[in-house]
Amino acid sequence: MAEQNRGVVYMGPGHVEVQDTEYPSLELHAGAGVPRESVGRQCNHGVILRVVSTNICGSDQHMVRGRTTAPAGLVLGHEITGEVIEKGRDVEFLDVGDLVSVPFNIACGRCRNCKEGKTGICLTVNPARPGGAYGYVDMGGWPGGQAEYVMVPYADFNCMKFPDKEQAMEKILDLTMLSDIFPTGYHGCVSAGVTTGSTVYIAGAGPVGLAAAHSAQLLGAAVVMVGDIIPERLEQARSFGCEPIDVSKGDPKDQIARLIGERLAEAINPPTTIPEVDCGVDAVGFEARGHGEHAGEELPATVLNSLMDLTRAGGALGIPGLYVTGDPGAKEEAAKHGSLAIRIGLGWAKSHTFTTGQTPVMRYNRKLMMAILNDRCQIAKAVNATVIPLDEAPQGYEDFDRGAAKKFVLDPHGMLPRA
Repeated sequence: MAEQNRGVVYMGPGHVEVQDTEYPSLELHAGAGVPRESVGRQCNHGVILRVVSTNICGSDQHMVRGRTTAPAGLVLGHEITGEVIEKGRDVEFLDVGDLVSVPFNIACGRCRNCKEGKTGICLTVNPARPGGAYGYVDMGGWPGGQAEYVMVPYADFNCMKFPDKEQAMEKILDLTMLSDIFPTGYHGCVSAGVTTGSTVYIAGAGPVGLAAAHSAQLLGAAVVMVGDIIPERLEQARSFGCEPIDVSKGDPKDQIARLIGERLAEAINPPTTIPEVDCGVDAVGFEARGHGEHAGEELPATVLNSLMDLTRAGGALGIPGLYVTGDPGAKEEAAKHGSLAIRIGLGWAKSHTFTTGQTPVMRYNRKLMMAILNDRCQIAKAVNATVIPLDEAPQGYEDFDRGAAKKFVLDPHGMLPRA
């Protein structure tokens, strides 16, 4: 049995290190971000995992940039796939040796919200507010999984066992996306009403935006357009059949109009091209940049306002992009407290539906697993999954921050293909 651990630790704005960390136990100990009420919490319902793969997420990057109230010393990482090496006395349906995917949401499976399928806002795992996650600010203080080993509580409920371990390892780069990014992108599209024949605009070509784009294709969209300001990311979107929209060239409406715009009746003078889509997805969140001449300027309400403008009356907006209640790095005082200048009147006038919040991963992960195992999708290719050793995590964070069109997958034990 291993008695040591190493993990990626947030040291302060712009700085992460791989350090020796506490080996997990079936008890929540005092540490960075752990609420006082949770210290000593017994987790006989949990398992210890040897981490097979764990991914760097854009949500992690917000913390590393210093754009949240995350405390120094926090072990990062909420995208976890691992092998069970120890189980608590109350675990009934998992065994040592099982390979499992772990939703980033921590959920008890017992509270009202969990029983209603709202596992992103479990009422019991975080004393501060509804919703818990591994290695994330204000999410209950559960140690993160960008490490060699991690503890997963309520394991029978939270862990999804792969039916064939050998087959799963052959598709591990796709399956590692089930812990967050693939269900999150899929949830954004489902929330936006994407279906057969839909026209879809996705703001943001980072990993979540690319996952949403691939999800839209899986759901049957007719046209999938992806907006960003980084050429490398736009090319990645183009590589699997999406239409790139370079918002550094101006308002995306003009480019979208050339792709899908319809002419109004000749009675309107002059005839006008309407660039409206059926479904809009915000995969950017609170650090959004402006369009055109403002492309390098942080304007956090830009994406939401643009999506309301672009989405047809009666349409819907899926918002998997992260918005926070505390942003110490915001330029405007209101934004530091999560208040943005959103044109809610426009959304009201167009009868838009908005869906926000953490993705309830368990609503989607099993069906997406089956799509992967039966070769119905290639999510790792779509997001350009790139494997690096755990020790190279700091460089991965730097490259990701510069806009690399890659989804970095950490390999703590050298178990993943490097292709």
